[in-house]
Amino acid sequence: MNLTRFLVTNFRSVENSGWVDVDNVTALIGVNESGKTNLLIPLWKLNPAVEGEIQPTSDYPKKNFGAVRHAPGDYCFITAEFETGTLAGELSDKAGISVEDASLVSVKRYFNGKYAISFPRSEGKAGIEASGVSSEISSEIKKRVAATARSINDLALSGQEEELKQSVIAKLHEMGDNLAEPNLSAAKASLLKKELQFLIPEPDRRTTPVYRQVAELLDEVERITSEITKPSPDGISNVQDMVIEALPKFVYYSEFGNLDSEIYLPHVVQNLQRTDLGSKEAAKARTLRVLFKFVRLEPNEILELGQDLRDSHDNHHEPTPEEIREIALKKRERSILLQSAGASLTEKFRNWWKQGDYKFRFEADGSHFRIWVSDDRRPEEVELESRSTGLQWFLSFYLVFLVESEGEHQNAVLLLDEPGLSLHPLAQRNLSAFFDNLANFNKILYTTHSPFLIDAEHLGRARKVYVSENGTTKATPDLRHVEKDPRQAGAAYVVHSALNLNIGESLLLGCQPVIVQDLSDQYYLSTIKTLLIGANKISPKRELVFPPSGESRTAEVIAGILAGRDEPLPKILLGSNESGKRISEELKSGLYNAAEERILSTDTYAGFTGSEVEDLIPVSFFAQVIDRWERNTEIPFADVVASGKPLVSQVEAWAETQDVTLSDGWRVEVAKRSKEQALKRGASAFDHATIGRWARLFQELIAVRN
Repeated sequence: MNLTRFLVTNFRSVENSGWVDVDNVTALIGVNESGKTNLLIPLWKLNPAVEGEIQPTSDYPKKNFGAVRHAPGDYCFITAEFETGTLAGELSDKAGISVEDASLVSVKRYFNGKYAISFPRSEGKAGIEASGVSSEISSEIKKRVAATARSINDLALSGQEEELKQSVIAKLHEMGDNLAEPNLSAAKASLLKKELQFLIPEPDRRTTPVYRQVAELLDEVERITSEITKPSPDGISNVQDMVIEALPKFVYYSEFGNLDSEIYLPHVVQNLQRTDLGSKEAAKARTLRVLFKFVRLEPNEILELGQDLRDSHDNHHEPTPEEIREIALKKRERSILLQSAGASLTEKFRNWWKQGDYKFRFEADGSHFRIWVSDDRRPEEVELESRSTGLQWFLSFYLVFLVESEGEHQNAVLLLDEPGLSLHPLAQRNLSAFFDNLANFNKILYTTHSPFLIDAEHLGRARKVYVSENGTTKATPDLRHVEKDPRQAGAAYVVHSALNLNIGESLLLGCQPVIVQDLSDQYYLSTIKTLLIGANKISPKRELVFPPSGESRTAEVIAGILAGRDEPLPKILLGSNESGKRISEELKSGLYNAAEERILSTDTYAGFTGSEVEDLIPVSFFAQVIDRWERNTEIPFADVVASGKPLVSQVEAWAETQDVTLSDGWRVEVAKRSKEQALKRGASAFDHATIGRWARLFQELIAVRN
């Protein structure tokens, strides 16, 4: 199953962190003590691969420790949602719900270790648990009973049939009176069916008009009650067992066990068998285990092949020529094995580490195993421990995750706490690329405060972690979210730094920047650009990038940096809402005083005033994205949205009527989902008028004017 999002409900200083959406690679960014680790650990303990059991002293929330300790089964620890993939069909059959409803499952774990599951897409459809049904259903059955009594009363009968008619009508009125309670229990629903069955004699169930009417009522009641009294899908034990068994394992790492240059083999053999090592020694033992596995060596074998005769015989024993030859052959075999292993590691490691062309050589001397390193700039060999800490870390990390992703970590979710702190910035970028490749095997969540581990071209994978006003940890995809506490601004700085680095590199490559106001604008415009290029509607000579600026002062700074000395000011695309108009006016009275034509308004391309970048997207497409994002509303957004009016304000008004609380970063989240859906469908999914408006906008953005 594929993790899509999670919510930490109770953990240390975390109370309802807010849903954290998960990509194949997800970065949790924040300053020190913002609570990044406090989001990873509960997720790890949802279904840990090793260890990871819930510990009261370290895991219970301190704020209500006593209450949780008294009744741990009453408090939810962590909730996560998973796409069930190929399991959906089997779950659908066992749970009695549609495949679509079974395609998403929510898993909760409580502080007593117990699990509970539910199917969010089926909520509100299955009806009622065994304890009772809704008042609407009870009222509906009562109306049908009354309607049947009226229909029978209208029948023109005589004699015994008239007596039967009056008797049945009286019984139906009595049944209707018994339905006066707001809710109809499952037991009463069953009794009602039995009473209706009793009214119809067998085998002449439908031989008279009266019995025929009662039989039709019975069929209706059976249909309704069978639908509403069936067990909830998450209450079926084998369904829950199937879901829990299919959960991916979660692996948490904060120690990566850097390799030493000299390894004492007897200790390695002992430590690989021990279970009482401390965290650092256990991490080293794990790294050594995967090292020997990667190069297809066994520590025992290397140790045995290197033994001299004196290691296993009496020192006074004179070795025979055969024994000497056997020892020589074993040592030669060991030397060949070590050379082959070193060559293999050198070749494979070169594809990942781009900071030098490194060569590794393994050497065994008796009970000692050494790793020697050289590179093209420093051909003399030195011990691994004498090289940079970054190289040691990356080699250890590379071995652990490349090897274990095909073994113990297969299909697991990897949770990495502050990886790559000792790496050079360029090596951190290599690590980011390493994550992308590793994501083919494992979903990855990692914490960081380094801009070099945030890919500016994939800002959608970053989540900002901060401490809220009540002192608890929160997470949001809105990377521009501003906290009142200036000490929390570090996360935004990381994102801005990553973005600035990306823009700077783009400029060196001759890209054309177009400044926009918000991060959501960046998503929409980069999506439109990709679709237009794919449809051969535009052919920009330079790559278009869309740095978001926020306020006018930031826009001026960014524009001044991007323009350089001889280049014209970059174009700016702004909405004509209040903030967009204000930014436009301030820019035109300042830096853009002589270049007002380079500030473009979305109104020109949306076709109405007050528009924003969202209004460049077709209303029907945008409404579909909103309704897939917020599924559990009484009235879909598509039923109320109007064309020719700003979409953002319409979403906010609709959300208020549906009791939907929009997070600060909802526009970014919707933009991200819109991008995914648009790129999946392609340009052919959009009408000619939309493509025409987009092409007109981008032709204006591409046009070169001094």
